[in-house]
Amino acid sequence: MTSLQDFSATSISGQPVDLADFKGQVVLVVNTASQCGYTPQFTGLQQLWARYHDRGLMIIGVPSNDFGGQEPGGPADINKTAHDEYGVKFPLAAKTDVKGPSAHPFYRWAALEKPGETPRWNFHKYLIGRDGHLAAAFSTQIEPTNPRVISAIEKELLARAG
Repeated sequence: MTSLQDFSATSISGQPVDLADFKGQVVLVVNTASQCGYTPQFTGLQQLWARYHDRGLMIIGVPSNDFGGQEPGGPADINKTAHDEYGVKFPLAAKTDVKGPSAHPFYRWAALEKPGETPRWNFHKYLIGRDGHLAAAFSTQIEPTNPRVISAIEKELLARAG
């Protein structure tokens, strides 16, 4: 596995998602949780989506119960928080492990690509460039609308697909 396009996932509705469908797009992958102190970051993520989606940004929320058991519910509960409470329009994956031996293959690949920048809590952000490679990682504490995140997204949006 050498790029985002080599992976697949399952949507929150249970449908298969081939990440190769996002070839040529900039993708922000964020592990989310509904009952976390950082859950309000959904607002900033939705702002990024509204601002950059038409320019080629895809955001994928990846609900995970790996940190503090803060995503205990099923798809209906997750959708209620993300869609109803925060107005999220970007797609969500099915609840997924993002750390340890049962981590989704994307997260195992990302850990090899950026070993010091793996998720340590909910709302860790991986930015994938148009070429499908890991361009940046941002810790939980860095808000989605932080100038560093925006700058990295804009840089990748200007890049040509590899």
